[in-house]
Amino acid sequence: MKKLLLLISFFILSIGLLSAQGRIDYDDFIKDPTQKYMNVVTTAAPFLMIAPDSRAGGMGDMGVATSPDNYSQHHNPAKYVFNEDVFGIGIAYSPWLKSLINDIHLAYLSTFWKVTENDAIAFSLRYFSLGQIDFTDINGVHLTSVNPNEFALDFTYSRKLSKIVSMAVTPRFVYSNLTQSYQDQNTGVDMKAGIAGAVDISLFVNKEFAHYNSGLKSSNLMFGVNISNIGNKVSYSSGTHRDFLPCNLRLGLSYAMAIDDYNVISINAEAGKLLVPSPPIGHQDTITHTYEYYGNGRNLDDINPIVGIARSFYDASGGYKINPKGCFNEKMREVVWSAGVEYAYRNILFVRAGTFLENKYKGNRKFATVGAGVKYNIFAIDVCYLFAFEQKHPLENTLRFSLTFMLESFNREQIKNQGKLK
Repeated sequence: MKKLLLLISFFILSIGLLSAQGRIDYDDFIKDPTQKYMNVVTTAAPFLMIAPDSRAGGMGDMGVATSPDNYSQHHNPAKYVFNEDVFGIGIAYSPWLKSLINDIHLAYLSTFWKVTENDAIAFSLRYFSLGQIDFTDINGVHLTSVNPNEFALDFTYSRKLSKIVSMAVTPRFVYSNLTQSYQDQNTGVDMKAGIAGAVDISLFVNKEFAHYNSGLKSSNLMFGVNISNIGNKVSYSSGTHRDFLPCNLRLGLSYAMAIDDYNVISINAEAGKLLVPSPPIGHQDTITHTYEYYGNGRNLDDINPIVGIARSFYDASGGYKINPKGCFNEKMREVVWSAGVEYAYRNILFVRAGTFLENKYKGNRKFATVGAGVKYNIFAIDVCYLFAFEQKHPLENTLRFSLTFMLESFNREQIKNQGKLK
């Protein structure tokens, strides 16, 4: 049981889903609704938010607007049709909480194929293993051992809408089995696997500029948007409580500069926000035992995912109409920011660095990353390393690797002649 508690605590901490310790008292909030307080947005299946690849990991876990690669499936599938390669496979592995536990990991497999010059399909499998967990009763007597795991399967179709704009749709199946149908002996509640269906909608803009009278050979301005994990709520028990999936909005901008035939530098920035309602502020009446919410707060169990997306923009601090300044400030605190840079030499050697920043009242993830990569023929390997600023991170002191296989000439001439945009 000690391992279970440790695992859950650090797993939640690592992705910003902190417990409500230090949350403001209801009566104190009523007196001053403008003050800051701990109110972290929580979701089911948070493993869907973990950046699986080392290229993104080396630039602050960003990738919605960076140049296309084999791992675009996670960051922005609309990028695939702009990939210079025709076919590719990516394999990534990340130990999790390596400094504490040695049997937790995230494995990721992705593949894509450009069917025509303007159409691409892709597939990915994400598997998160939480190792072995032993359940005991209050006296420490062993009850059972389980091997919880989660996985997600998804498929993408992306299409160029013009020479510089593309879109993609990505349906996804999510399976989250945290207890393997374990029954709580004290409450009699049956635990079960959480199952969900979801979809991503993404857009990518890639505009190339030629520089005839400047120090640059050429440059690319790239813009990306991805709304991921739009899907049903998830239940882990026979009760009525259901959790939101981590529906997430990401916006990014990237500028890549080809200084000459050998050197390319890209500068990237990204912002993200969970499209999930903020936990409402309220308290339980000591006489009626009913729960009373401040402003337009509601029980999250009564909110469906589509309404939840809308409320994620106005429901904090009692709602915009009740407390407009407090609502706006809290919603801005829910935005996470990433910035990164990548240097490429002859498209063979790559060096990367980045940072990730989250408000201390919404999770307090703050870290810097560095990474490197080498590409040779059809094979590439990338590595990254993370430095936490203020709190422990499950990927600290961990070197992550990603392998990539690319084919540039697979049916290329035939593909170029199919469905060309005029």
